[in-house]
Amino acid sequence: QVQLVESGGGLVQPGGSLRLSCAVSGSISSINVMGWYRQAPGKERELVVVITRGGTTDYADSVKGRFTISRDNAKNTVYLQMNSLKPEDTAVYYCNANRLDINYWGKGTLVTVSS
Repeated sequence: QVQLVESGGGLVQPGGSLRLSCAVSGSISSINVMGWYRQAPGKERELVVVITRGGTTDYADSVKGRFTISRDNAKNTVYLQMNSLKPEDTAVYYCNANRLDINYWGKGTLVTVSS
């Protein structure tokens, strides 16, 4: 069983930055792929970025060059650094872990980009 707890969301002005954290129960070294997804009001959940155990990343085109994912195996935590935020980045952000072909999700953290 894998439990994920996100934190770091909040209200930020356009052009600002936030860093989201995803604390993972147990060792993340055994998890093949971790990622961040988001769901805006009235829209389907979409991929933001994933990172493999080996460090390979895959970003959505809409966030390339602005968002950066990283994983700290020692702290069992995955981070999402979000810069140059735009109003269209407003969404609930969910942490995801795929272990042995089972997907685990956190409860999400709300990010609101507004002036």
